[in-house]
Amino acid sequence: MTLRRYAYLLVLFLLTPTVMADEVFLYAAGSLRAALGEIADKFESSSGHSVTRTFAPSGLLRERIEQGEPAQVFASANMKHPRTLHEAGKAGEVTMFARNQLCALAQEGVTVNTDTLLDVMLDANIRVGTSTPKADPSGDYAWQLFEKAESLHAGAFETLDGKALKLTGGKGTEKAPEGRNQYGWVMASGKADVFLTYCTNAILARKEVPALQVIPVPGPLSVGASYGITLIDGASAAAAGLRDYILSPEGQQVLASYGFDAPG
Repeated sequence: MTLRRYAYLLVLFLLTPTVMADEVFLYAAGSLRAALGEIADKFESSSGHSVTRTFAPSGLLRERIEQGEPAQVFASANMKHPRTLHEAGKAGEVTMFARNQLCALAQEGVTVNTDTLLDVMLDANIRVGTSTPKADPSGDYAWQLFEKAESLHAGAFETLDGKALKLTGGKGTEKAPEGRNQYGWVMASGKADVFLTYCTNAILARKEVPALQVIPVPGPLSVGASYGITLIDGASAAAAGLRDYILSPEGQQVLASYGFDAPG
């Protein structure tokens, strides 16, 4: 290669724009860890961008974003927390991308089914576990269930509100050891007899602790969870690409495989 030819190729290389891989910062609800973990892996493979993932209770994540942590995509287990950021001018429009339901996890020795779930939870000898309201939407949904219970059994709200053990999702609640399912670990540790959580969480917990029972909530007590996603102001095109991939048919198929319902 002549010196002139080498110099020409060098100048061409320096002047040609290159597509650089970006690092995308995903902040997502803990109940999305498995599903969005798989989606993020697929996005990395197809786009070349890397995805740094932070999973925690949605309310605590919202507070961290408000304090300036470098989130770009926020996937919440409710619509309220991303809308709060949008209304404060910190994030874009909020899109519902998945739905979930509450189920009950019960210890092997608890005699319970869908029809008797409320009576069992009201039993003075039964310890009822929940996540932490305000910090974790799962706790908020549990209290919505308690409110519905009041219409079926006078005094139910006061009883459940007074006895519920906020075992997960708070700033000071104990976390499961690395690699353990939070809810399977809570139940295996004997911290509750019945635990209200998302059905998707309950299924994963039973995979780890097969003796656990997963009890569907009866229709009159049923509480649906709507999951919202938004882009934090200043998010990159790569972050928008991850958001769009989560909303795409392929992303929705992965969510469905983990038990989430489509937003429609």
